[in-house]
Amino acid sequence: MEETNNKTEWLRHAENCVVFYTAPNIPARHAFTTRLGGVSTGTLQSLNLSVRRGDTPRNVRENFRRLSAATGMDLTRMVYARQVHGTEVHPAVSAELQESEREPRFLCDGFVTNEPGVPIAVFMADCLPVLLHDAEHGVIGAVHCGWRSSVGDILAEALRQMTALGAEISCVRAAIGPGIGFDHFEVGDEVIHAAERLIGDVLPFVRTGPNGRPMLDLKGVNAARLRQLGVPEAQISVSDLCTMCMPDVFWSHRATHGARGVQAAIITL
Repeated sequence: MEETNNKTEWLRHAENCVVFYTAPNIPARHAFTTRLGGVSTGTLQSLNLSVRRGDTPRNVRENFRRLSAATGMDLTRMVYARQVHGTEVHPAVSAELQESEREPRFLCDGFVTNEPGVPIAVFMADCLPVLLHDAEHGVIGAVHCGWRSSVGDILAEALRQMTALGAEISCVRAAIGPGIGFDHFEVGDEVIHAAERLIGDVLPFVRTGPNGRPMLDLKGVNAARLRQLGVPEAQISVSDLCTMCMPDVFWSHRATHGARGVQAAIITL
């Protein structure tokens, strides 16, 4: 099965019941996970990837073992964070790798690195995952883009951190992964105003929802911001998969009213 968006193909992979997606424009090893293929139970069934939702370390460890086998990446040790919907991006190094089933040591919403063998991960359940890769200069990034981080301009900070490691923005490829879609992201006027301050003309990314409240295309806003920051449009790929439309495949905070696990976006050199 292949999903298409803007003439690009997002590939769906299923290995021993573990289901994940990859973006067509990111040559580095990476994965956008789903909730399918793990051992967690109850409201966390089945591929929950964090102990912070009440799961056992044993379950999370086994889920990452299965994900490692499916993706071909060693994800038993990674660099990851407790995300706080801010704009801090941390440059990750190998000395900071920790077992994937432990409480995270960082408080931030993104990572960059130029070290091979250092998987960096962000977690989500409706918020947008964005993976970045400059293959020519060997730099990657993983960013958690909820609306607060997005309008706070976390993508600018991630690209700034990548350039500090030797990347060139014109060489960066960006993949905006599965997250809440335009038809389901009902927001307040303050969110629309914040998005307008970020990118200017926000009208293409706003419509009126069935309840008379505004709906925001958060994927479109982030893609527009990447273009403004200098990432060529041809190097940006956006998944059309909506987490709220597909709660049997993805964790969705809104669809489950908070009773859920988390999926991840992971990349490594």
